[in-house]
This record gives sequence, structure tokens and C-alpha cells, in this order.
Amino acid sequence: MQRQLITLTVNGERREVAVLPHHTLLEVLREDLGLTGTKHGCELGECGACTVLLDGRPALSCLTLPLAVQDCEITTIEGLERNGKLHPLQETFAELGAAQCGYCTPGIILAGVALLEEIPHPSLEQIKEALSGNLCRCTGYTAIYAAVEEAARRMTAPIPSGKGSDNDA
Repeated sequence: MQRQLITLTVNGERREVAVLPHHTLLEVLREDLGLTGTKHGCELGECGACTVLLDGRPALSCLTLPLAVQDCEITTIEGLERNGKLHPLQETFAELGAAQCGYCTPGIILAGVALLEEIPHPSLEQIKEALSGNLCRCTGYTAIYAAVEEAARRMTAPIPSGKGSDNDA
């Protein structure tokens, strides 16, 4: 089978890659682009381990053909870090122990990021619904939900103006 040269925008960077027509986006990300944060789970779209963001919306990369997403912005877990700083949801996952084995964590975080972009102050029920396509076999989800709630709080907290701070002296 012959490879086809396509251009994908992954984590803000345009990348040319020669793909086999039957390969999934998951295979291209992991094998051709070396982005192994996206996990290989069930290949059936049932576990959510392969979740990426396509134009900011969660998508299962194991069911997505790269040819179909050439005009999309693809975000993987590697694309959340900005200038050496983790996304607030990545920080709260680490701080609250929301990851056990960590295998499902990238997909859950990306689904959570999409939720927080759409609904800055989600209810617990909205969080549960947004993450319902992501299975975790190690946790009881309580710490995961708490991490999303804490990230939402941090992301929407007012930024101090500096007035009355110790730096004004």
C-alpha cells in the first residue's frame, strides 16, 4: 500500500506526514509523530484513552482517519503545556492524586479541558457527563471530579490587581 503525504496541525505546529490510508489518527500520532501521550486502549471507541481535541472538541483518535482531519487543529496532551507551565487541570490532577496508573489520564484531562473551555463553572453532573466516555479502571473517579472542580475554580478566580499587596510599599 502506498503512503499519502498529508499536512496535519498538531499542537499548533503544521506537520507533513506520509500516512497509510487505513491508519488511524492514533497510529499517526504515536508511530509517525512520536506523540505517545495519546494512549492505545480498546480500538473500539469505548474507553476514551485515545482522546484528543479536534478544534477544541474531544474526539477518539482510534476511530478518526487522518485524511478527514487535515483542516482541524489537533491537540494532544503534549500540547497543553505553555512556556514550561502545565495546564491548570494537569496541575490539579497531580496535586489531588487524580491519576493512579495514569494510562487513562491524558484522555480524561483533554475531555476535562474541553468542558472547562465550554462551561467555565461546570456542575458535578456536567463534569460526570463530559467525562463519561473516559473509563478509568483504577480510581473511583472522586479525585478526578475534584481535580476538574478545582481547576475550574483556579481558571475563573479573579486575578489580583496588586493593590494592597506587599509589593506596594
